[in-house]
Amino acid sequence: MSGAVRVAVLDYGAANMVSITKALAAVGADVAVVSEPAGLAGIDAVVVPGVGAAGSAMSHLQERGLLDPLRDWVRSGKPCLGICLGYQVLFESSAEGDVATLGVLSGRTEQLADAPTLPHIGWNSVNVVRSHALFDGIPDGEYFYFVHSYAPVPTDERIVLAHTTHGRPFVSAVASGRTFGLQFHPEKSSEAGLRLLSNFVGLVATASGEERD
Repeated sequence: MSGAVRVAVLDYGAANMVSITKALAAVGADVAVVSEPAGLAGIDAVVVPGVGAAGSAMSHLQERGLLDPLRDWVRSGKPCLGICLGYQVLFESSAEGDVATLGVLSGRTEQLADAPTLPHIGWNSVNVVRSHALFDGIPDGEYFYFVHSYAPVPTDERIVLAHTTHGRPFVSAVASGRTFGLQFHPEKSSEAGLRLLSNFVGLVATASGEERD
């Protein structure tokens, strides 16, 4: 696919890779499933998917030699999208097992407070709190699909893009430079999810063009 944005989906044993790779391909990305650092060569953006526990995710990233390369990728300002567990591990630590996580964003992942059910499973509205190209063409309050019991609490409110309520409100989307995080699963969220992934790929294309200029 000549000229397409090249997106690496990290395979670290914490996700079903099929849905996210198919969704990214559907919005025009050239997708590679990457399970070792060498796979990041020639890549424009990294997607960190994931379901499961933070501790095992960190162990698997370490075992596959991806921990430091992923930190370096984000800290260098290259585009990265974390989804669900992949969003949570971007922060400094997690209350799920009280483990240290990547630490590329400031804050801690906590269990959802006053949640009527755990895990929080199903469709829920995402309420955008500041304008951002990631949500272009997506109505405020649009429904996306969630499966989780924990969510990050960012230290810096300026990175917050959206809230969702399940018990108390929690932060369901963030953006810090070219680093993005989503607590919901866009790849399982029908047309709205595909639109968001298309927006992400568009942002990556812009970033890649700027770097080449």
